[in-house]
Amino acid sequence: MIMLVPFSTHAFKLQEGQDCLTCHKLKKAEAQDIVERVAPGYKVVDIKSSPVKGVWQIDVQKGEQHGAVNLDFSKKYLVGFQPVPQKVAFSKIPLGDAIIMGQSTAKKKLIVFTDPDCPYCKELHKVMLQILAKRDDMVFYLILNPLPMHPDAFKKSQTILCTKSLAILNDAFSGKGVPEPTCSADAVERSKALAKSLNFTSTPTIVRQDGVVLSGFLPEGEFLNWIDKK
Repeated sequence: MIMLVPFSTHAFKLQEGQDCLTCHKLKKAEAQDIVERVAPGYKVVDIKSSPVKGVWQIDVQKGEQHGAVNLDFSKKYLVGFQPVPQKVAFSKIPLGDAIIMGQSTAKKKLIVFTDPDCPYCKELHKVMLQILAKRDDMVFYLILNPLPMHPDAFKKSQTILCTKSLAILNDAFSGKGVPEPTCSADAVERSKALAKSLNFTSTPTIVRQDGVVLSGFLPEGEFLNWIDKK
């Protein structure tokens, strides 16, 4: 979900080799003012560079609820904020259309709502592959939720769900071309309807086995800490 925040901004032109953060600054008080406009009651707890260039990741909290807001350097767009829900019934999420990464018999199960053209989803996909290369106690169930802002993502998702091919899945997330779909779009529509029913409006959104929801990307170490948290 993209939300437009009406701020006046100043454009910075970088010199060759110059770090973006040399010119682009975001103070905590300023970030708090921006967050309050779309998520009243949420407090800014941390500001850091995101994996995507030109974007800050703002970690927010409201009581026991945690989330992340992604703000571009122009300070015009907030991307991927999802304040609710923070906990869902894991066992009631249907997985018939999910793509399985890992062994279904693994002890720790996670459901990932993702989009093959979402930059954060691509980073998370790399992290999941790295985790599965090291650990055999986890399985990820990927539910494809192509967002309207990514016009090619629907057809890519359709092809992936038609084939249930991990090779095509990996190709899509690595930016390679994928074949045309060979079946109907019913599975994509079901997956999108499922995400909507859970009020998941951004990607990636991850559901842990205890039902706790994480919206946004975390680096491998932080992601594993969240997964392993008891």
